[in-house]
Amino acid sequence: MPAPSPEPVRPSASAGSRAWRRLCLLVVLLAAAWAAVSWYEPHSWLTGGAWRESLPAGLAAPLFALLYAVAAALFVPRPLLGLAAGALFGSVLGVTAAVVGTVLGAGLCLAAGRLLGRDAMSPLLRGRRLAAVDRQLTDHGFRSVLLLRLLPGVPFAASNYAASLSRVRWPVFLGATAVGGLPYTLVYALAGSRASEPVSPAFLAVLGLVAATGVLGAAAARRHLARGRESTSAPGPATGAGAAAHTI
Repeated sequence: MPAPSPEPVRPSASAGSRAWRRLCLLVVLLAAAWAAVSWYEPHSWLTGGAWRESLPAGLAAPLFALLYAVAAALFVPRPLLGLAAGALFGSVLGVTAAVVGTVLGAGLCLAAGRLLGRDAMSPLLRGRRLAAVDRQLTDHGFRSVLLLRLLPGVPFAASNYAASLSRVRWPVFLGATAVGGLPYTLVYALAGSRASEPVSPAFLAVLGLVAATGVLGAAAARRHLARGRESTSAPGPATGAGAAAHTI
């Protein structure tokens, strides 16, 4: 007589309660941070540059990158931060500091979302559409995150916290963020460094590159979504294990 299969391990009520408390803590922290940013406008202080006066020259850019990361994770608009990077450090060092800050900020969002919110939100991933998004980020993480970064108008922090609910791998997520965030970061920093000459050939060339990147990114995303809809609507096996595998 075959041995009975072990009962599946179900999460306890106390574990679920702890997960929801962590999610509530994350929501409260983000709401408080957003309110503080809206009220005190720390990006104005960061842009002013007075904080650099007491620092050695070699520490200003690394510290700015760290401040950029925290500010980006707290919903400070990246265009403002990129403009500040270019105005304070010039085009080359400003772009470098802004890209590093962008990647670190994305990592902060991913870490906070997975630590405080993922366990509570994971039951929602059992839905068909959200499960498909999770599979997409897991199986094609670099391409999916890259498209998010290239599409104009996608909120940076919000997309990072949303991605934290998926199983996308850290190196893939951070690498795609660095590559996909570079065009917009470049134009923001260059605009800040060339504020006195906004019609310079270099600035116009980068602006054209960003416009082309946005158009190509939108076209790629549209094709990507169309393929996803086709694969989702494709009929699976009618019976057996194959049918179960296609049921979400």
